[in-house]
Amino acid sequence: MPKIKKILISQPEPADLENSPYRALVNDYKLNLTFYKFFEVQGISVSEFRKNRIHIKEYSAVILNSKNSVDHYFRMAKELREQVPESMKYFCTSENIALYLQNYIQYRKRKIFFGKQFFAELIDVMSKHRDEKFLFPCSDERQTEYTKLLDKAKFKYTRAPMYRSVPRDLTHFNLKDFDMVALFSPIGVRSLVKNFPDFKGEGVVVAAFGTTTHAALKEAGIKLQVKAPTPAAPSMAMAIENYILGRPQEDVIVARPSSLKSAARGRSRVVTATLGSRKTKPVIANKERYRQRMEEKKAQAAARRAEREKEKAVAESNAKQKAAAKAKPVAPKAAPAKVAVTKTTVTKAAPAKTKTAAVKPAKVAKTTATKTAKTPVTKAKTATTKTTKSTAAKKKK
Repeated sequence: MPKIKKILISQPEPADLENSPYRALVNDYKLNLTFYKFFEVQGISVSEFRKNRIHIKEYSAVILNSKNSVDHYFRMAKELREQVPESMKYFCTSENIALYLQNYIQYRKRKIFFGKQFFAELIDVMSKHRDEKFLFPCSDERQTEYTKLLDKAKFKYTRAPMYRSVPRDLTHFNLKDFDMVALFSPIGVRSLVKNFPDFKGEGVVVAAFGTTTHAALKEAGIKLQVKAPTPAAPSMAMAIENYILGRPQEDVIVARPSSLKSAARGRSRVVTATLGSRKTKPVIANKERYRQRMEEKKAQAAARRAEREKEKAVAESNAKQKAAAKAKPVAPKAAPAKVAVTKTTVTKAAPAKTKTAAVKPAKVAKTTATKTAKTPVTKAKTATTKTTKSTAAKKKK
């Protein structure tokens, strides 16, 4: 297996290279990466687009599979002086493309739907909106993987060619100076063949992403050695890392809509990722780094266990000391408990006396009441006797 040091990647350099997976390849394996897009995207003129007799206002939904389709869709609407209605529904392949719509519309006030990664996932999302009339802004290629899936799912859609891909001049590169070439689309393969017609993959490792790119390489007669995406390498960066580490090649993932499961049967050497199935576990390509991480985690777990055991020992010793301190005054406290019992027995007899005592005050109250009731009468009699005596004395005089 040849050593990989210099790689030509047929894509523009990432905007944030420091946080991209390619930076890890550079740091870990000391690779020299060269980014250069193999083709240019040119917009179709308005006069050429009008020949298709397509009116944007007549459609209720748009299918957007790339940032190029987003740019040229709104460019064409502006040049045609057709205002995109606010009720338009946007169906995007991934969330990144959906967020890219913020350059043209207010994201929160629109109906936007998107899949996870593959176009097949978007097909399942669209199946819930079959009554919509879809417009598919795309390149001028007649048949693509996307149109095949749309035809199989039997959607009402219209292809709207708004841009074309043109191969760029690559003659200033010498492929012999590179150990690997990474391709991502059929147009990239066509550009490579146009600039280097005698190139068949000899002396250079060819890596490709996507089944359509693999088919274009096979048609051109170029040997393919690194395939992506696979279960262990869902990205090109991981596929390159697996190849450097000498890992065997796995079957390529082909995402298919759940409505087309039966179409995937009978195909061998292809791993079909039907939507709604269990998620695959993340795979770490570098075993050495994985072992180091596992050893570090084990050491951290052992340190945590030792700290917990120390804390438990300290807590147990403190508990024993508290228990010993409480155990000493237990004996003298037993005597007051008996006294309390005798008191309770005495208090039980007390209510009987209180009952008799309670009766006496009632009788006393009755006698006093009778006395008080009688005294006013005697006073009244004495008063009358005095008055009668006084009147009798006056008569005698």
